[in-house]
Amino acid sequence: MDYTIKPITTSDVEKLQKVSRETFKATFDPYTAPNDMVRFLEEDYETVKLVKEIENPNSRFYFLMVQNEIAGYLKINVEDAQTEHLRENALEVERIYLRSSFQHRGLGNVLLDFAEKTAREEGKDYMWLGVYEKNVPAQHFYKRHGFSKVSQHTFQVGSDPQTDWLLVKKLTRN
Repeated sequence: MDYTIKPITTSDVEKLQKVSRETFKATFDPYTAPNDMVRFLEEDYETVKLVKEIENPNSRFYFLMVQNEIAGYLKINVEDAQTEHLRENALEVERIYLRSSFQHRGLGNVLLDFAEKTAREEGKDYMWLGVYEKNVPAQHFYKRHGFSKVSQHTFQVGSDPQTDWLLVKKLTRN
């Protein structure tokens, strides 16, 4: 499948907002009360907040494009942009989402491999991410990619404190 990975800039904020809300809702709607979902989507993907995140030099967003259509996106963080301090010299995969019509085509591998390639190119020793404790398919996906659970934290969705497992992968030097 032909694809491209395109850096996201502030001029893409409306597209990012749309795909962020769409993919988060599709992924977590079964586990989240409707009013909590509405509140989370409004607050966490608010335009000014997204612009600030895009402009942070320690955060990077990328669209995965398939035939000029946004299939999904990736957000990676380093340094003080990371949501936790799990390991020294680490890269966080904060968001990795595919739109429903692009799932089960190997595109999640594309985004995760891109994040790992970036981490290796930047000399990182670890990659890490959080995955919802009830999202078993995602847990299996990350385990296949060499991640293991080291901790957990609370991820607030509206008024609902959800538990994310924190997974880490040690990157070996070639």
